[in-house]
Amino acid sequence: MKSSAITSVPPSQSSLAKATDAVFLKISWRILPILVVSYMIAYLDRVNIGYAQLQMKQTLPWNNAVYGLGAGIFFLGYFLFEVPSNLLLARIGARKTLLRIMVCWGIVASATMFVATPTEFYVARFLLGVFEAGFFPGIILYFTWWYPSVRRGQAIAIFMSATTIVSVIAGPLNGAILKYLHGVNGAFGWQWLFLLQGLPAVVLGILIFLFLEDKPADAKWLLPAEKDLVYYSLEHDKNDAQSEIHVKLGEILRNPKVWLLSLVYFLLLGATYTIVFWAPTLIQSWGVKDVLVVGTLAAFPNGCGVIGMILIGRSSDRLHERRWHFAACVAVAALGLWSTTLLQDNLVGVLMALSFAVIGIAAATPVFFTLVSECLPAGAAAVGIALISSLGNLGPAVSPTINGLITQHTGSMVYSMYVVVGQYLLAGIILLVSVRSAKGVRHESFARSDHPR
Repeated sequence: MKSSAITSVPPSQSSLAKATDAVFLKISWRILPILVVSYMIAYLDRVNIGYAQLQMKQTLPWNNAVYGLGAGIFFLGYFLFEVPSNLLLARIGARKTLLRIMVCWGIVASATMFVATPTEFYVARFLLGVFEAGFFPGIILYFTWWYPSVRRGQAIAIFMSATTIVSVIAGPLNGAILKYLHGVNGAFGWQWLFLLQGLPAVVLGILIFLFLEDKPADAKWLLPAEKDLVYYSLEHDKNDAQSEIHVKLGEILRNPKVWLLSLVYFLLLGATYTIVFWAPTLIQSWGVKDVLVVGTLAAFPNGCGVIGMILIGRSSDRLHERRWHFAACVAVAALGLWSTTLLQDNLVGVLMALSFAVIGIAAATPVFFTLVSECLPAGAAAVGIALISSLGNLGPAVSPTINGLITQHTGSMVYSMYVVVGQYLLAGIILLVSVRSAKGVRHESFARSDHPR
């Protein structure tokens, strides 16, 4: 009897664990579905130019350089306004900020259907970046108000699975719109593409404002006892160094690890969006010409990415380990993409290699931002996440352009693929060298900044 009592879990502890699991499941069902759908629309509006250009080239006299610059200039607007947006969110709350972000970007995304000159195209893409800036880092900050770190990784992975889930849908959807709505009511298929994928953002922004709450304390759908469990979990998760609660901007800017993490994200995101923007063109280069078939083939690798993202996110949470999970993700991405260069004449083989790569590509970013959210103290989260995200978002402004020039001068996408492989590997190496653990970053870089060892 005594031995049994010693080895068993006390009923009160077991009941507390079950109650805590139940309340966070309740929270997830309340806030994650609408945020996932919103991120799907954000991602569609950001990258649908990769599919639209296949048909725009037939109706507008623009070369690849125009589309490459238009794709990249989005991220310049994103960079300039991301930190101010996150600071505003921390001040006025998520609901008001997300309403402003989503309504404005939805209007601009839809209005892209009217562009007729390269300048108009550049302005539309820049404004789309300006208005969407703050959405992603704002949601990451929002999660820190609802989830402790041990649960945040899976929440971020589910949220970020939106990009991979919508990538599965995007190919066939974009291909069908381009093919079957071309000429309807006198509009080109690419015009319908921008209109139909922009307007949902406006509707979702209004729904978020009406149905989500800024923090657990505001949630009328949580019982007082459930709020207490959430509060206890969040407080227990906080670092006990009180100095971390009020970290100044100057301390963040002087922290070398913040800049190294920004470089990691710069490399990671630049490589990823190079693949995203040019994937339709890449598939066309394998001999596939029908836009619907191009979109359908693009769906398979992204389906593998969804599964990989969720499983790797769970593993990272279960082991509470981020560094080596990230390194494994970028290694898988690099290996898969390198394999595509060896299988150019084998459509089935190259799709299998690309699918393997997308597992790593899809899982790397949520693992990275989970690590970042654990690295930064409470007072630095709003600025730190936005700073790393905004600097990282300069990667897609640079990398696709460089890779496009390499392809133009070499006449092959193989060499540009080598550059992308190098970016993924370098991102993993820098993170492993610069970050020993989330706890180490938090304590050494902030809490003990005045007492160097």
